[in-house]
Amino acid sequence: MAHVKLHIPGPVEVSPQTYAALCRPMIGHRGQGFKDLYARIQPQLQTLLGTRQKVYLSTSSAWGVMEGALRNLTSRKVLNCMCGAFSDKWFDVAQRCGKEAEALQVPWGSAIRADAIAERLATGQFDALTLIHNETSTGTMSPVAEIAALKARFPDVMFIVDAVSSMTAVPLEFDALGIDVLLAGTQKAFALPPGLAVFVASPAALAKAATAKDRGYYFDFVEFEKNAKDNMTPSTPSIPHIYALSSKLDEFFAEGLPARYARHQETNRMLRDWGTRHGFTLFPDAGFESLTLCCFNNGAKAGAGRTVDAAKLQKLVKDQGFLIDGGYGKIKGTTFRISNMGDETPSTMAPLIAALDAAMKQL
Repeated sequence: MAHVKLHIPGPVEVSPQTYAALCRPMIGHRGQGFKDLYARIQPQLQTLLGTRQKVYLSTSSAWGVMEGALRNLTSRKVLNCMCGAFSDKWFDVAQRCGKEAEALQVPWGSAIRADAIAERLATGQFDALTLIHNETSTGTMSPVAEIAALKARFPDVMFIVDAVSSMTAVPLEFDALGIDVLLAGTQKAFALPPGLAVFVASPAALAKAATAKDRGYYFDFVEFEKNAKDNMTPSTPSIPHIYALSSKLDEFFAEGLPARYARHQETNRMLRDWGTRHGFTLFPDAGFESLTLCCFNNGAKAGAGRTVDAAKLQKLVKDQGFLIDGGYGKIKGTTFRISNMGDETPSTMAPLIAALDAAMKQL
């Protein structure tokens, strides 16, 4: 079967070089070989995330760490900042974990803003908040630095940030932001297969976690820190993923982080320019558009008095060897999403854009 190249919001395309790294010989996860591997990537991860803290490796999806953060860091009440399907889900997860939670809901496509958060935190009810930096369901990127600045006013509130689809594609300086948890899965902008999450926690978060009686074991932040000091993970890690992560980090630094960020801006601009040429508008509010994917409204005219059928566009593009997304959740069918994150370059995006142009002629 012919391979269909992934341009969905995740997982994204994985390179042959990364696949080769996944196939390196197995080693024991408590032996010196693994400790050396873990130690080797720590400085790279710390530079990538702008931190002096240990960067932890979790054999799980990002949702595991997201749930773990709630269990480790919420003792009174959590404020869930909600602007799309995945940030909305965090409210449900908090309640399922038995945590008292409150929704800060904005319309899908709108960004979370600091003033709305400050108004809620000023009540003194909350000791944690959750934020998704880049909401993939709507292609909306909230201003994380603006929100993180609130930490100075509310130092006892744990700021938990999901950067699943933005980490490695835009600068994220953990220590400078002053937040408490920054996490991501590696199947998006890292361009690795699903199954590994990375995260970093502040000293305040680790101290808070140590007081949590129901934090469990698998996602116990205290266990992650204790093991990280010995260059290990609390539980058996996915060693192939970590080999691949090491290979990927070498690629990041060979390219240079500023060049990597600029490349994502350029490939994202290519998609926006394609949409503009065909009369499409972006779903999110102006000024808060994602840099790793585009979520387009499907209202471009393709014929007399009708809008583009997002599912048909998706099929026509797939027939040419590219998979895009036909929308998610309650905006499925009225939007479609196209990813530019990971290893994509202007030259790899050009065939996709040609396929999109050809599909538009058939609608």
